[in-house]
Amino acid sequence: MNVSEHFTGGDGTRAVRAGLPEPVKYEPTLPGPVFAAHFHLPGEPTGPYTYGRDENPTWTHLETAIGELEAPGEDGVETLVFASGMAAISSVLFSQLRAGDTVVLPSDGYQVLPLVRAQLEAYGIEVRTAPTGGDAQLDVLDGAKLLWIESPSNPGLDVCDIRRLVEAAHARGALVAVDNTLATPLGQRPLELGADFSVASGTKQLTGHGDVLLGYVTGRAGETMTAVRRWRKIVGAIPGPMEAWLAHRSIATLQLRVERQNATALVVAEALRQRPEVSGLRYPGLPGDPSHKVAAQQMRRFGCVVSFTLPSRARADRFLEALRLVDDATSFGGVRSTAERRGRWGGDAVPEGFIRLSVGAEDPEDLVADLLRALEESAD
Repeated sequence: MNVSEHFTGGDGTRAVRAGLPEPVKYEPTLPGPVFAAHFHLPGEPTGPYTYGRDENPTWTHLETAIGELEAPGEDGVETLVFASGMAAISSVLFSQLRAGDTVVLPSDGYQVLPLVRAQLEAYGIEVRTAPTGGDAQLDVLDGAKLLWIESPSNPGLDVCDIRRLVEAAHARGALVAVDNTLATPLGQRPLELGADFSVASGTKQLTGHGDVLLGYVTGRAGETMTAVRRWRKIVGAIPGPMEAWLAHRSIATLQLRVERQNATALVVAEALRQRPEVSGLRYPGLPGDPSHKVAAQQMRRFGCVVSFTLPSRARADRFLEALRLVDDATSFGGVRSTAERRGRWGGDAVPEGFIRLSVGAEDPEDLVADLLRALEESAD
């Protein structure tokens, strides 16, 4: 039995011990990455490791760890890791849907979803969209095979009532997948809320250092997860053993990072709320945020991302250039704070001055001082 199996204590202890094998004298606590394209395989191929595209011991440890975070204490839960978050997302969509099926996507989700929509439609799958806020996806759910939820949404940070949507979808015979990237399993557990799949980009806060591309799917073992596993095998969307090992190593500090970054994000949001040039401020943990009531009912922590809008594109660019402790970079969830003018990519329906800020692990007072100074310096 894994040393952390069925552990019912705190998140920090679980994160530190998740996925570790039974102790073996003179062996490392976390075994190093296994680099192998093939394994010794005399006779019939009945063992767990046969070929490197199918399984790897380093993946197994990581998959066990993620499963313990996403569904602690639950039996019959399976996790599969992928080369990236988009590989994980694609695996669910393309393994569960066929020509003639209907899928419901968020209209305000991750900016690559429009590309996914085009590919789904090319395969004869009907795609409907609706915003995350106000549970609007309920209005287009009839006849759908799969409902895709992104809550909180990226980059707008809207939240929907996941339990309500799951119950409505299941009543109509639809599966439900929740993109849990922004919340992480320490902030929200979609399977506990009734979802069939919890999907995430491990590139972000799960690994937290901006040096690994990774994705995963967690779901209850059965036909649906068998189909996801088959899709991974067919397309070969597998992580390298070094990336998997780095991800597992990083999970040990997840609770520490999440606590610090979430607490600082709230401090940052409170500070930005006082600024007259800031509009459209969103952070689900802020008591006055439009999504706070629903978020508080289903989330244990509210994430490290704060979004807001400055008066113009030029003002936003000057603000980003003036920052000293915040890197102008895409992605989020790392220990070093990042921010970007999200409209520069062209895939999000946001104002030109819209900023997505990912709060890192810097001292809160230093980060707030840097943000306020940059706002002053960037004024006309």
